[in-house]
Amino acid sequence: MRRHKEPEVRKSELLDAAQKLFIEKGYAKTTVTDILNVHGLSKGVFYYYFKSKEEIMDAIIQRMVDEMVVHAKKIAADPDMTPPQKILAILMGQGQSEELIKDKESMTQQFHEVQNAEMHQKSLSLSIQSLAPVMAEIFKEDKSTVPFSVHYPQETIALLLAAGQVIFDEGLFQWSEEERTRYAVAFIEMMEKTLGVPLGYFNELKKMFS
Repeated sequence: MRRHKEPEVRKSELLDAAQKLFIEKGYAKTTVTDILNVHGLSKGVFYYYFKSKEEIMDAIIQRMVDEMVVHAKKIAADPDMTPPQKILAILMGQGQSEELIKDKESMTQQFHEVQNAEMHQKSLSLSIQSLAPVMAEIFKEDKSTVPFSVHYPQETIALLLAAGQVIFDEGLFQWSEEERTRYAVAFIEMMEKTLGVPLGYFNELKKMFS
């Protein structure tokens, strides 16, 4: 007799199983039956929580972005870090577990498959919308020492994130190491000028590419 589990526990199990299969077999080759077989569940159980395989992928994307935001908020609230250090930490995914980072990289590979373009778009959109408010608060926190000249910080950050997501997307551009470095330095300089901070404000970011 199967032991009854709380709905959120069962839902999490389905998400874990689907994510593992999407990474191992690929999204296109994974079926709903494959997902159910991990825990020996019936289709009725699956459709109680999700309408389709596409919907469970949406839920996986949402879960991963939610975890990113949790870590970003912890960094933003750290009183011992300067605003540039916080931005660097968030962009580099510091504080995230190695497992989460590895899963994100593996899922990103799935997004780059032609048939998964819509999921890629959803992932980019959701991450930008979720991280922009967190990062905007960092830029607004210390006007006494940093002359940010931005009237719409959240919208400005969203635009910068969108530009960065596109230009550094390996599924769209296959830059050489030298090209990628030039774009990274140019992007950092663009951030400084757009935000109205002193030249060199993001030198800590530039050091990563020197």
